[in-house]
Amino acid sequence: MPVVSRPDAILIAGPTASGKSHLALDLADRWNGAIVNADSMQVYPVLRVLTARPDDSVEALLPHHLYGHADLRHPYSVAQWLADVRLALARVRKSGRIPVIVGGTGLYFQTLERGLAEVPDIPRAVRDEVRRSLIDDGSVQLHEQLRRLDPQGAAALRASDGQRIARALEVVTATGRPLSAFKAQQTVTSLLDGMQVDRIILEPERSLLHQRINLRTEQMIDAGAEDEVRALLTLDLPSDATVLKAIGVSQLASCIHGEFSLNHALEKIKTLTRQYAKRQSTWFRGQLDSQWRRILS
Repeated sequence: MPVVSRPDAILIAGPTASGKSHLALDLADRWNGAIVNADSMQVYPVLRVLTARPDDSVEALLPHHLYGHADLRHPYSVAQWLADVRLALARVRKSGRIPVIVGGTGLYFQTLERGLAEVPDIPRAVRDEVRRSLIDDGSVQLHEQLRRLDPQGAAALRASDGQRIARALEVVTATGRPLSAFKAQQTVTSLLDGMQVDRIILEPERSLLHQRINLRTEQMIDAGAEDEVRALLTLDLPSDATVLKAIGVSQLASCIHGEFSLNHALEKIKTLTRQYAKRQSTWFRGQLDSQWRRILS
């Protein structure tokens, strides 16, 4: 049932290409809102086209926060997003608007509502060593290291999930305690406590979502995604820079280097994006509770 009274905040989650940004603009216009980003790739100041970040004409319509602000050379963590969104929410409320938080990164929404476990600072030497191992040895070998030190934590992670494996390994190596132990001690602290929140998940029918993904991928190419990647490659970023993991970067880089054709890159990007959308949808169904209303889009 639609919310008829003015909410204090609106959350919009859903898989890529589900229509989140369009709905966010509509609701922000209706309720005098401001858009707040909850997408882990749209925080970076490059790849506007390839990550479907709002363009200048869209950002001019309403205030937008937490887009294109993160440091390209350093990992942007969930904890950093939580700190940044706390400040963004304060600015939005001070302006008399309501926050419309929109994106496809489920952990951002989960952290927003449940808080984050407080973990001691990890020594830089430990962090650097684990990150080097991730680059040199790969996530599968790092996952095996984690399995020996924290079997429960390893069992909860895919062997391909390098960033989360590295984080769990950093914690258990530096503290002698698994990350789950810190999470178990966490007191729930939500930035939305006491607020009337409209929570929305967009759930397009699969074949329609696939059509949208295919069309949007082709539009991205037409809009200059290949030029964005070409410019990104000139920045000499660390090989483990998160932005380099955005879907489309390695595929278009291979195209730029003459390793395969643009059509091949295009089809690969479509496939990877469809797979990513499926993982997002599965996560949202399993992790977001009945407070969220589900809308076919």
